[in-house]
Amino acid sequence: MPKIVDHAAHRADLALRASKYFSKHGYAGGSMRNIAEYLGVSKSALYHYFPNKESLFLACTEQVMSQVDVGVLNESTTQQEQIQQLINVMQVDFGSEMALLFDYLRNKSKAEIAENEAMQVSIETYRKMVEAIVGASKTDETLAMIMGTLLLDHLSGGTWTASSNLRSI
Repeated sequence: MPKIVDHAAHRADLALRASKYFSKHGYAGGSMRNIAEYLGVSKSALYHYFPNKESLFLACTEQVMSQVDVGVLNESTTQQEQIQQLINVMQVDFGSEMALLFDYLRNKSKAEIAENEAMQVSIETYRKMVEAIVGASKTDETLAMIMGTLLLDHLSGGTWTASSNLRSI
């Protein structure tokens, strides 16, 4: 009897597991062969689901971003507290995510980045998370503040605080 495979579920599982590889080794740090070995599949099986590393990275981005749960925010708290909760959630992997992001974007032009589907998925997911807290009119301003806060916190080794800046929202 032939084995029944849920191809969509298997593809999603491969992408989710490959995202861990990218987090550890960076985008440039791996070939499809290395990633296939890490996943325990043949290179041809990996190519069956993803025609190239770029499409695999997009699938990884889609999988990771689809698992972002805004529901972890306590809706009974103030906007400022919800923003701080979101910052706390994003802060956990911020450094490694930014390292991977810049590795992936290296040598891409601004036009290529602007049209890059993985970046569009990421930005849209972040916008939706923030919009759920502050509304559409303050989404981009608040997202910029959050990303700036996370970057400054990371660059300062965790000593920078934005509590006074959060009050301006």
